[in-house]
Amino acid sequence: MSLNSAAPVATSERVLSVLACIARHGEAMSAREVVEQTGLPLSTIYRHLAVLKKWGWVQEHAHSGLYEPGPLAVQLAHGFDQHSWLMQAARGEIEQLVTRSGESVGLLCYVDGQVICLDMQESQQALRCSFAKGRANSTVRGASAKALLAFLPETTRQQLLDQNFLYTDSDLPQDDRVALEQYLHLIHQQGYATSENEIDDGVWGVSAPIFSGKNQLIATLSLMAPAQRAAARYREFIQMTLTAAHRISRQLQE
Repeated sequence: MSLNSAAPVATSERVLSVLACIARHGEAMSAREVVEQTGLPLSTIYRHLAVLKKWGWVQEHAHSGLYEPGPLAVQLAHGFDQHSWLMQAARGEIEQLVTRSGESVGLLCYVDGQVICLDMQESQQALRCSFAKGRANSTVRGASAKALLAFLPETTRQQLLDQNFLYTDSDLPQDDRVALEQYLHLIHQQGYATSENEIDDGVWGVSAPIFSGKNQLIATLSLMAPAQRAAARYREFIQMTLTAAHRISRQLQE
């Protein structure tokens, strides 16, 4: 659920909310599912879908009639991947970190209530990990989410915590919120987060924030390894990840 889903959406932004809904869903969806996600009337959804289809941002599946990202969305994603200043600054550091550590490394960012994996470079060693490029992930579980939460603006952080802990269908006890907020304070002080078994069983991770100009949080760099393999190298992996994240931040701030 988007943090803005309960707030009125300006007319000029409605078509973008429809596009964002389809982009983040992860699979083809019906118009009625878009209604449920956005809160917009069905007639409005169909009107905006027609425009998005015309421009190639969305396409309708030939057999199911469900809606999914279109070819222009692929072009935009390719342009971001190849020319984004963040991706250009991070790619070389990610490759070096994978080589030096022998483990998998991801680049993640926070966008409108979601933690999105921008890049994921796998190691040559076996690792079962849920992170994949373009996939949305938990906003509170795992080192990546916590590293982002710790450095997000206070208002945004509290909204995310409310979203995860106050909804009636949440499986997270309120006591966990107190412990999480204490850990977020520690992350902010030490500059990195670690986790084990939070996203995938048997996987340990460390994540460090990346900042652009004026010390603005832009992403987080995360190293992931099987917990058993990482146990003897915790400090080394933490330092490697911190160093790489700092170098990316310096490039973005030059």
